[in-house]
Amino acid sequence: MRAGERIRRLAWATGAMMIGTVLVLGTVILINRYSNSLDETRSEATSQIALERKKPPPDQEIHKPKPKPPPRKSRRAPPSPLVGLDTSLSGVDMGLPGFSADDLGGLEGDLLGGADGMVMTDDTVDQPPRATYQAPMVYPPRARAQGVQGYVVFSLLIGITGEIEQMQIVESYPEGIFDEAATQGINQWQFEPAMYQGQAVRAWAKQRVRFDLS
Repeated sequence: MRAGERIRRLAWATGAMMIGTVLVLGTVILINRYSNSLDETRSEATSQIALERKKPPPDQEIHKPKPKPPPRKSRRAPPSPLVGLDTSLSGVDMGLPGFSADDLGGLEGDLLGGADGMVMTDDTVDQPPRATYQAPMVYPPRARAQGVQGYVVFSLLIGITGEIEQMQIVESYPEGIFDEAATQGINQWQFEPAMYQGQAVRAWAKQRVRFDLS
């Protein structure tokens, strides 16, 4: 074999080896770059996912409404008692005499200028006043036609001669229906005065006049 041909073959083999080496190195470099780029892409994706995760909202405080204080109950004042009224009134029914005491005037045992000025009640006297003559009551026609019944209670101050010195209506039912008829009728009554230690005295008493259709 000629020397020139050997040199050529050696040069060709050397060049092929160099080219192969370059190709191998280039391939390794490309693989390394590709793997690095994949790592960077993964890290970026991971960071984006981490950024996109929102923080959980803080716990909201629940404000409970304060309970309202209970309304204050207004204290109602008890009804005032009726002054001068006796709950155990007794009287007459159209002509039967009878009285009950009500202290509307003087004090017990208080002398005001002798027996003529003394004002007592029938529970402080020896003998209470009583009716000796009772004029019949005129039943109001309208009340009779409507079948209305009722009564009128008087406070009477009976003088030492038996006359009615003062008179006042303290209760009537139905109100205003029998007042006028009862007043006209009782003004015609005659009384025997109250007696205390053998003397006639002025005394307060109550008289109930009833209007019944029976």
